[in-house]
Amino acid sequence: MSTNIRRVGVIGLGAMGMGVAQSLLRAGFTVHVFDLRPEVVAKVVEQGALAAPSPAALGATVDALLILVVNAQQTEEVLFGEHGAAAQLLPGSVVIASATVSPEFAEALGQRLEALQLQFIDAPVSGGAAKAAAGEMSVMASGSPAAFSRCESLFDAICARLYRLGERPGQGSKVKMINQLLAGVHIAAAAEAMALGLKAGCDAPALYEVITNSAGNSWMFGNRVPHILEGDYTPLSAVNIFVKDLGIVLDYAKKSFFPLPLSATAHQMFLQASAAGHGGEDDSAVIKIFPGIALPAASVEGRS
Repeated sequence: MSTNIRRVGVIGLGAMGMGVAQSLLRAGFTVHVFDLRPEVVAKVVEQGALAAPSPAALGATVDALLILVVNAQQTEEVLFGEHGAAAQLLPGSVVIASATVSPEFAEALGQRLEALQLQFIDAPVSGGAAKAAAGEMSVMASGSPAAFSRCESLFDAICARLYRLGERPGQGSKVKMINQLLAGVHIAAAAEAMALGLKAGCDAPALYEVITNSAGNSWMFGNRVPHILEGDYTPLSAVNIFVKDLGIVLDYAKKSFFPLPLSATAHQMFLQASAAGHGGEDDSAVIKIFPGIALPAASVEGRS
């Protein structure tokens, strides 16, 4: 097999996967795609991608496979399900798995792929849809030097920062787990702060302006509070994502007998929002759990 990877598969064309596919196309890769939603497949096919009818069919045509699905269950299905890609990939192909999963799952996945003579990079991503579309994500990755060497131009196309965190699968997922701990806690804290501000009668846009220029600001406050101000909870990252991700954090800590009081509280907040019917909404909708406040109404144009 050639060491020069030019045929790349992308499975999962959500907020991040769509941007990854587009970035690879701009960089001149031959990009094969699969997603269960015909409309998103059609969008990227119009830009030059090649649609595959199944993960298995896609696997037979590529040298590297990027998996950008939601969770471990979906990762398992696209690789080892009835129409999974793993059995069709040529020996030596590189699998890059980017869903947020437990470190234990990533470690076991690496062992299973190695048994099939496939290379594996545990590579969770961060940065959101805009940075994915611009090819400027951060990638927290672990895998063999040989796999990284083959994928150098691929990573150049999709990310601004590639953090190589070791040779063993699971190291990338451990770092992403810590990132998600902070992200979830910061979103929950931002929602709580804005809820109290609304309850106190603060002018919401003015409060946002002050906080984003003061010591209490965080990246998540600056990024998510505009969704609240616009009354637009179209999901870019949903409430249920943090039910899952903080669940991974807490499960790992529980096995280590390690206390995480802030993470546990934030997880309960997202669970409460999900139980109230907001699980599919943007994660900023966690603010809807607070009683007795009038949230800003949706703007006419909404969020693109």
